[in-house]
Amino acid sequence: MNAEEGMEKAVDYMKHEFAAIRTGKASPALVENIDVECYGSTMKLKQCASISSPEPRMLVVDAFDPGTVQAIEKAIRESKIGINPVVAGKVIRLPIPALSEERRRDLVKTCKGIAEDTRVRIRACRRDGMDELKKIQKGGAITEDDLKNLEKDVQKLTDDYTKKVDETFVSKEADIMKV
Repeated sequence: MNAEEGMEKAVDYMKHEFAAIRTGKASPALVENIDVECYGSTMKLKQCASISSPEPRMLVVDAFDPGTVQAIEKAIRESKIGINPVVAGKVIRLPIPALSEERRRDLVKTCKGIAEDTRVRIRACRRDGMDELKKIQKGGAITEDDLKNLEKDVQKLTDDYTKKVDETFVSKEADIMKV
């Protein structure tokens, strides 16, 4: 069913977005999708450098080409992650500062917005699935009783995926608020 596939993609996207929200500990996911202008085009940071986390509060970005270090540094500074890069040759160090209480609350609000967007996507998938079922029923392929049963299945699917979103959000919120 296309509705389930769409709902799964929405939840996966939310998890990916949550990975990019920092929780006070260093994770390459914080910076790997920053857009970098190099070689006359835009590419993701993970495509032009290796990213590692040698310490709990430090990321190290090692540029594949020393000529791209300035572009990488500029991209990190212009991104809204709140980390100031320190350049040492072709290596860029990113010290992860401890989060203030106010910053933690802002991050939770951001996560709440992402979770709500995901719920909206899931409901849109439900609506598309319901519309598809009604078209099939009008075409005579299924009976009205089958339609009612299938609509219940789509609603149950929607409820299950909404519950996944809620559980993932609660987990991320706890992770952010943990000092």
